[in-house]
Amino acid sequence: MIRRVDTDVVVLGAGPAGLAAACAAIESGARVVVVEREERVGGILKQCVHDGFGVARYGLKLTGPEYALRDADRLASLGAVVMLEAFVSKAERTDGGCRLACVDRSGVVELTAGAVVLATGCRERTDRQVFIHGDRPAGIFAAGLAQYMINVQGLLPGRRALILGSGDIGLIMARRMTLEGMEVLGAHEIKSEPSGLSRNVRQCLDDYGIPLELSSTVTAVHGSRRVTGVTTARVDAAMRTIPGTERDIDCDTLILSVGLIPENEIARSLGVPIDTATKGPKVDQNMHTLAEGVFACGNAVHVNDLADYVSESGETAGRSAAAYAASRLKTGGRAPERRLTPLDAGPGFLYAVPQFVDLAAPRRGELAAFYFRSRATETDGAVVRMSAGGTALLERRYPALRPPEMERFELDTDAIAEAIAEGDTAMPSDRRITLEMGRRSAL
Repeated sequence: MIRRVDTDVVVLGAGPAGLAAACAAIESGARVVVVEREERVGGILKQCVHDGFGVARYGLKLTGPEYALRDADRLASLGAVVMLEAFVSKAERTDGGCRLACVDRSGVVELTAGAVVLATGCRERTDRQVFIHGDRPAGIFAAGLAQYMINVQGLLPGRRALILGSGDIGLIMARRMTLEGMEVLGAHEIKSEPSGLSRNVRQCLDDYGIPLELSSTVTAVHGSRRVTGVTTARVDAAMRTIPGTERDIDCDTLILSVGLIPENEIARSLGVPIDTATKGPKVDQNMHTLAEGVFACGNAVHVNDLADYVSESGETAGRSAAAYAASRLKTGGRAPERRLTPLDAGPGFLYAVPQFVDLAAPRRGELAAFYFRSRATETDGAVVRMSAGGTALLERRYPALRPPEMERFELDTDAIAEAIAEGDTAMPSDRRITLEMGRRSAL
């Protein structure tokens, strides 16, 4: 028998983004149901035993479990309805909001809500996605799986490991495996610069004498039942292997740290437009996607450097979803007016989030958070400038910008709205929001 539950907001995912979103929505007066596929809340933080979480949000260096526990306890104290070991089998938008069919141990539950928050996180790229084909012997692990094995299950993935890629999880696992007695032979990065944060390269590789090979990749994996070794090779500027540079390395474990992708299958089923740069939904400053009543946050929108910023976007999404659901309830199901103005990021940016600013209802004195990554490394002092309606709103100089390191700034949404309103009397080309990068003299 299908159970039917009507609520204001459904939050999909109970990692740091989902926990923050659910708490913020409840504290804003909404009825909330949280759907989580694992048996415990906390998401990936449950297996992150290293510290460094919470510096921006709490001013403390917490481990992943300590960080997650704060919001988990907060959510429990608010009396939230949390469905554990539950999966969404169908999701659709309706005239009144959204309807989701979920399956848990009790059977099928149909949830109807005025708003949905997508806090589904991200997933790791696999060996097939980076074109390592052929046999699949035991001993090939995504970095997150190796982390789960060591930190949660108390198991070693092997004895002699080589890491492909230099993403942050892989760098952290290089240190973790070394501390657990494994021999880490090195990390091989196909790009000409590391993909992870500079501090992780220093603290996890340099401090432990683990070499980082740039412009290098794995071209073959050897072994039938278990990995016995790999072949590496140098690559040129076009990332093509250079003949004659091949090298065979004996190892029993290959750790993949080759990037993260936002998890957005449910977003697509709800008709949410996806940004080709971030691989996540396009959102406004309220984390509202371009699909009415669907909000998104955290790593489902773009891969963040810090869990603190994941939680920040979750709180924004939760508050906004609660306000949206309350507005629809008050107006008999009518969606609130939106006036979306796109944020045009210049060629120097890999991406910028949010991609839109909603000018219909700016909240006086409220600061909107903007995030961006540079397309290339800039070490000569780049200047980033945001303008609206032809008026400069922000100009900030950065000593260095690197693609792996996300940058963040805040702007008053009222200032953006007022600048656009003034620009309405000017040329049509001024009725926009732009983000530019260059030198101070050029801007």
